[in-house]
Amino acid sequence: MFSVFGVGGLSYQGRLEELPGIRPVSRSQPVMPIGTAGAELQDTAGSSDASAIAAYRKMLRVDQERGPLIHAKQIMRSKIVVVAASDDVAKAWRILVNHQIHQAPVLDAGQHLVGIVSERDLLTSINIDNDEVRDALARRVSDVMTSPVVAADPLTDIRRIARAMLEHGVEGVPIVDASEALVGFISRGDVLRAVVTDPPLSLWR
Repeated sequence: MFSVFGVGGLSYQGRLEELPGIRPVSRSQPVMPIGTAGAELQDTAGSSDASAIAAYRKMLRVDQERGPLIHAKQIMRSKIVVVAASDDVAKAWRILVNHQIHQAPVLDAGQHLVGIVSERDLLTSINIDNDEVRDALARRVSDVMTSPVVAADPLTDIRRIARAMLEHGVEGVPIVDASEALVGFISRGDVLRAVVTDPPLSLWR
């Protein structure tokens, strides 16, 4: 299950397919599911080339069966680095640099998830010299963060989380429990590590 959190609190909860658009996402070409690899050959090849196409697909080692189910709670990072919506942009930058991360969930004064902030967001308000803040505009995290933000519950299949990242153009997904408390975070890197650790996982089917 997915949720959408913003400064006004929870605004949506439901299935990924019904998730309202957070922001327009344009993609020059749709992502091709791995299960369709080789289809581009089928359109132009005759029946005599069927064996060549079969060999091509076999070379790709495309599993016909769905891989083992992996839930968000199995790969999420439970030790979460967060920033406060009231933090100034220079402080938020130092938090990201000190923890060697590229983004962090944003919490309000009541410890509720209200957004996510990335290095890219912060760089709209600060100038950096050798990873140090040289000067910064008088802005808070709340002024530059991405909000609302898509979140998922701990039992969400990571295939669906990966799909949410692709369709909504986000680099990470906060994980919230039934009480709307932030309990974890999954980045693109976490998903990729899961694939490397568990090769039979078929993410894109």
